[in-house]
Amino acid sequence: MVFAIPTSGAVISDGGLATELGARGNDLSDGLWSARLLAEAPQEIVAVHEAFFRAGAQIATTASYQASFEGFARRGIDRAGAERLMRRSVELAAAARDVSAPLGWVAASIGPYGAMLAHGEEYVGRYGLSIAELAAWHRPRLEILAAAGPDVLALETIPDIDEAQALVELVRGQGVPAWLSYTIDGDATRAGQPLDEAFAVAADVSEIVAVGVNCCAPADVLGAVTTARRVTGKPVIVYPNSGEVWDGANRVWVGTSGMDTELARSWVDTELARSWVDAGARIVGGCCRVRPAGITAMAAAVGAR
Repeated sequence: MVFAIPTSGAVISDGGLATELGARGNDLSDGLWSARLLAEAPQEIVAVHEAFFRAGAQIATTASYQASFEGFARRGIDRAGAERLMRRSVELAAAARDVSAPLGWVAASIGPYGAMLAHGEEYVGRYGLSIAELAAWHRPRLEILAAAGPDVLALETIPDIDEAQALVELVRGQGVPAWLSYTIDGDATRAGQPLDEAFAVAADVSEIVAVGVNCCAPADVLGAVTTARRVTGKPVIVYPNSGEVWDGANRVWVGTSGMDTELARSWVDTELARSWVDAGARIVGGCCRVRPAGITAMAAAVGAR
């Protein structure tokens, strides 16, 4: 099914896959994070995709964000096995979609280099690698995931313009549309670069069908939407966190959450989500710490369900 972005209103994406996997009692404490369950408990991944579809999501983002050859090798999985598990991430999301939302889409998650390092480096930015080195690292898994049949590639939680440039060049000619989503702090990338420059990387690349931000504070989203629209003219995608901050060294979320977990309420009950759509966001969802109830509330807030 062709990945179609509306010219008005919004498509609802899913929420925090790992958050919901953890809430179901799965141990995600090692460096592979949710990708670990591709090998150990794939049925859990399917169940969470289905939960988000039932909540109102129209896009399932695969459990490949932290999947890497290095990460799988640390668990004794060889290259062929790693490739098989990466393809499985798309197959699982597609299986859930076919059961729960036949008109939905599958987004293959292409996480940043920092996700492989597994200590929160994607929230810092620069890794000391050149654009060519980043492209060489990303190319094999991007090609595997693109060939697995997703509807769209999610180049997500990108903290730095250099990494964005590497990824944007890699999607040229893949035959699969992609979105480019930065993680930001205020009005800059995590590496401290102006968002005008960051979004300009994708402005003239036809394969990039949407640009935006994710894994950031909800308060930072509206300004980014305005900038992304002005710089690129493309549809905007936004899926922030609950409002907490990831402490990579201790592997815990800290700060005050916008979400009351007991009542399953979140910041999406406010006018924020509607303001993003009014400003030009055409795909809206949640990232870490946003659970299915939050996605249902978001869909209601923007009139998508």
